[in-house]
Amino acid sequence: GKILKIDLSDGKTSTMPTSVYAERFLGGRGIAVKIYWEMVSPQVRAYDPENCLIAMTGPLTGFRGIAGGGRWQVCSTSPLMEPEMFTYANLGQKWGTWLKYAGYDGMVIQGRSEKPCYIYISENSVEIRDAAFAWGKSSFETCDILKSKLGNTVSILTIGQAAENLVPFATLATDDGSSGAGGLGGVMGSKKLKAVVVSSNKRSFNAVYPEKARKLTKHINRIRAGTWTGWLEEVPGRTKPRACYGCSTGCFRKVYMENGKRYNFFCQAEHVYWKPAHDYDPHEGAEKALLAIRLCDQYGLDTTVMHPLINWLSRCYREGVLGEEETGLPLSKVGSAGFIEALTRKIAFREGFGDLLARGILQAAKAIGKKAYELLHSETSTSGGELRDYDPRLVPANALLYATEPRRPINQLHEMNHSLLLWLKWLNGDEDAFLSYEDLVTTARLFWGGAAAADYTSYKGKALAAKKIQDRAYAKESLILCDLLWPVLWVRGGDDHTGDPTLESRLFSAITGIEIDEAGLNKWGEKIFNLQRALLLRQGWAGKKDDRLMDYLHEEQLQFSALNPQCLVPDEKGRVVSQKGFKIEREAFEKLKNEYYVLRGWDAESGLPTAAKLDNLGLSDTASELEKMNLLA
Repeated sequence: GKILKIDLSDGKTSTMPTSVYAERFLGGRGIAVKIYWEMVSPQVRAYDPENCLIAMTGPLTGFRGIAGGGRWQVCSTSPLMEPEMFTYANLGQKWGTWLKYAGYDGMVIQGRSEKPCYIYISENSVEIRDAAFAWGKSSFETCDILKSKLGNTVSILTIGQAAENLVPFATLATDDGSSGAGGLGGVMGSKKLKAVVVSSNKRSFNAVYPEKARKLTKHINRIRAGTWTGWLEEVPGRTKPRACYGCSTGCFRKVYMENGKRYNFFCQAEHVYWKPAHDYDPHEGAEKALLAIRLCDQYGLDTTVMHPLINWLSRCYREGVLGEEETGLPLSKVGSAGFIEALTRKIAFREGFGDLLARGILQAAKAIGKKAYELLHSETSTSGGELRDYDPRLVPANALLYATEPRRPINQLHEMNHSLLLWLKWLNGDEDAFLSYEDLVTTARLFWGGAAAADYTSYKGKALAAKKIQDRAYAKESLILCDLLWPVLWVRGGDDHTGDPTLESRLFSAITGIEIDEAGLNKWGEKIFNLQRALLLRQGWAGKKDDRLMDYLHEEQLQFSALNPQCLVPDEKGRVVSQKGFKIEREAFEKLKNEYYVLRGWDAESGLPTAAKLDNLGLSDTASELEKMNLLA
């Protein structure tokens, strides 16, 4: 029922009632956006003391037994994007749950400490303590030191040296191996805040309707069983499955041991150095790949930025754009331990050429020259230099998802991409395949607005699909539920492998006692999406003009996709078509945007919201502020 507020400039703490925000904005992302809207003026930049760092849980956080129900978010204006914009990091493991156990649904941090500090939160007190002993230490070392002082039962959110040195793509990290991207580690570092430690003796919450919640979670766990087979690499004898804290099903997340400590091996991060390491030394490639993940995590470097940066540096070296002498990097040995050790250290400490790289891949490429800038287009997908994946030339609806978000919207991109990959398994006759084309059409009807969305070769139905995916994602990011496990689009069991779009709303109702249906929950998501759109507009997002893709997506034909090398997709009749050679024509994309704006209730010419639409969503106060700034259609 409380949100903790801390001003590091004067050391004052206070609380705000959660209910004031939850009644309108649910939790998680929704409450974070509203608080940010109220507390931070549009002129504030990422590293200014006035910038707020907001950590929020959701109404489902902390209820053990829910598949993927232990998530929480950190939101703020980030230095990652050009220009700087409000964004988020989505994390798992137990820190968010521990914060809630300690009596707080969220935490709002503003100001800047004069010297390094950490915050200690318990059920009885909030203290700002000196952290000089930890400043300059890695995230791993910091957690070890704090646990030696405070005991192993605390949960810790911390940063590494990259965040201390204000690297724009610095991450946040927890003691049990969760990390948050989006450049928000640097915001924490700019406040001289090394860590937030939470201690609590509480270990459970009660649902309003416990039996209803128990039966529903049991049902969800049963239908989810065996659905995820994963597409990740394995390191035999080293990695083993391990679910996040509080998750009842797990996914394909894995861990491994090194020198008596447990480390993560999961999702995109495992690929940050996988191919270069195996190309350089097939016998020791896996160990070098694991080393790269550990180095990125200890310094606090975002692997979604480091991945394309490594590939780009390698290409620049092969093309004669960069050399070893000028960079101080062993570019002829990309894939070796020596290269990744040198690269991560130079960036984290901003040493020599590492200082240029630490500004971000786009800034570095522009500074080096035209050829370097041209080469990065084969690696990046956003102005933040994030990894190029889930290509919108392969999945047309993704074009709108990329264009209308300030950073790579992985929480939205997964829906249609994972469905396509499961269909591809079926097409290839894989032993563990189950999602036929007919099942894909059923998924499209249930979740994306109609069968047309299952045709990956056209723009028909894609504007509606993108809107539905976004509204659902913003509700999910406010509950908060795991992106990999929700929504339940499809299941392995059953005759038609049909998922269920009502599960989130039913789970919310069972736990909170607030009755709501699927449409009502998605309407909540639509409201939150529109509030964030308003916040971005207030920060300088130029509506339709800034709803754009990187130029290469319009100018270069699709040639390859990592998980789908032949670029195979189904058309409107289920026939198999290759999208190789496809590019997003600008005129067609503008028409798609116009269709999307109309579905959103926005002005099609400007991409700005209308007062009528915001009023309909219960955002009349937001509309009034936008009107004063001439940001309404």
